Amino acid sequence: MDIKEEFNKLIEKLKMERDGVSLKMHLASMDAKKEYEEAEKKWAEVKAKAAEIADDAAETSEEFIIKAKVVGEELKGAYTRISKRLSK
Repeated sequence: MDIKEEFNKLIEKLKMERDGVSLKMHLASMDAKKEYEEAEKKWAEVKAKAAEIADDAAETSEEFIIKAKVVGEELKGAYTRISKRLSK
């Protein structure tokens, strides 16, 4: 096998690997965007619940606060996963 053939094989292999990486990047980006959109919905929910809890005039139960905390923890996990995906 001459050098030109070896080089052409290397180029083909690089092209295939590049295409695979490009696809993974696109899919990861789509996954991250989708999860971020879902996280934004939870963020709105957490903000609304936080406003209700902070309102001294509103009566808030311990159960309500616990549920708000659970949603907040889920949101924290979502942001962590999104950050990890984007840093890969």
